[in-house]
Amino acid sequence: MNFTFSEIEKKLFENIKNIAKELNAEAFVVGGFVRDKILDRPTKDIDIVVNTDCLDFATQFSNKYYHQQAISYFKNYGTAQLKLKDIEVQFVTSRKESYEQTSRNPIVEKGSIEDDQNRRDFTINAMSISLNEVNFGELIDPFDGISDLYYKIIKTPLDPIITFNDDPLRMMRAIRFATQLNFQIEAETLEAIKKLSNRINIITQERITTEIMKIMESAKPSIGWNLLKDVGLLNYICPTLLELVGVVNIDGKKHKENFSHSLEVLDNVAMKTDNIWLRWAALFHDIGKPKSKRFIENIGWTFHNHEIIGSKMINHIFVGLKLPLVENMHYVKKIISLHHRPISLTKESISDSAIRRLLFDANNEIDDLMLLCEADITSKNQDKIIKYLKNFEFVRIKLKEIEEKDKIRNWQPPISGEIIMKIFNLKPCKTVGILKDMIRESILDGLIPNKQEDALQLLYKKAAELNIYPVE
Repeated sequence: MNFTFSEIEKKLFENIKNIAKELNAEAFVVGGFVRDKILDRPTKDIDIVVNTDCLDFATQFSNKYYHQQAISYFKNYGTAQLKLKDIEVQFVTSRKESYEQTSRNPIVEKGSIEDDQNRRDFTINAMSISLNEVNFGELIDPFDGISDLYYKIIKTPLDPIITFNDDPLRMMRAIRFATQLNFQIEAETLEAIKKLSNRINIITQERITTEIMKIMESAKPSIGWNLLKDVGLLNYICPTLLELVGVVNIDGKKHKENFSHSLEVLDNVAMKTDNIWLRWAALFHDIGKPKSKRFIENIGWTFHNHEIIGSKMINHIFVGLKLPLVENMHYVKKIISLHHRPISLTKESISDSAIRRLLFDANNEIDDLMLLCEADITSKNQDKIIKYLKNFEFVRIKLKEIEEKDKIRNWQPPISGEIIMKIFNLKPCKTVGILKDMIRESILDGLIPNKQEDALQLLYKKAAELNIYPVE
């Protein structure tokens, strides 16, 4: 098979061939690089398997061709890594690798090239290209991975029970590749994942979340989340999401199936943006509905305050998934807590004060919030979708008008707490907060203009009602 390599790759592989010859060793480029070359997908990571000490090989390679470029060596995994401009090259000694029943860390042993290919997770990742002088550039495909690429199949090279028992993270990788590549998981492989799903518990959460993030970065993340549910892995990874599954029917009145709806919203957002944290907000935007769900006779199902309840649940979910707990988590919580506000504005006569408050509360996230709200329209009735989108377009127009007029985004009231304390000779206290909040609310409600002189007049009036007067 003919491969098209860049000039940098050609030079890199020629240099590896020369080092292999000098050391009387064998070298192969393996795994994802080969797969992605065949699929014509861009890749920056190149894995090289050698049948000698990988650190020695990498050191001689670096010293001779790359000005003694620094090498990162990971002893536990037997890998040596170099970064060459925008390409990351990893050398590994051909090996065997497996997990004990209760271990979170793999047992790594030296093995043959054949052992190394046998330990690969899937047939599409078990292909290699020879970098040896005798057959340089030849594709080596012991498990017919190229056919599985053609037919878009994820399949283990050996018995899937053995493959997943050796490294349960491969179950997550199967689902990740199925999502990224839009491939089908072969039936026997899928059944093995269902049978062994509880084995995922021996894998560290950080490694699991790395795979989840790659699912979330995919063009259609719902593929992965549906598979995680269907094979039982979701029970161990994020059981809270399973509370969204199912529909309850009382007196012929049903609510929306919130799991599939949430995934549809996630896909809608993914079509519009690569913002990974907005995608997380989309996935969890209705996570508070199971806890807020109520059936009221003559009305039906209600989910009062589900956005607030859902927002409060995010901290626990992020801790469990080992996701970032500061800026990114607060962003997701904010988007979820506000996501019902623009929707409610489409169902009533929109006042300037309501728009002004939304701008103030959403601040720089207003555009992301509107994108999520539009993605939240998942009706099968096309006329309804058109109607809702028109309503949202009207909200967008009003947002733009109010922002241009009142400059509410990143706005601070014209009278600060420090100014209030100075005017009335007050120390920090509850009264200062009351006066400051009163000015802010009056401006947001449109009772006074967003100007300091108007704010001062109101301040003096309100303070006098509280028997507080300016210092002479």
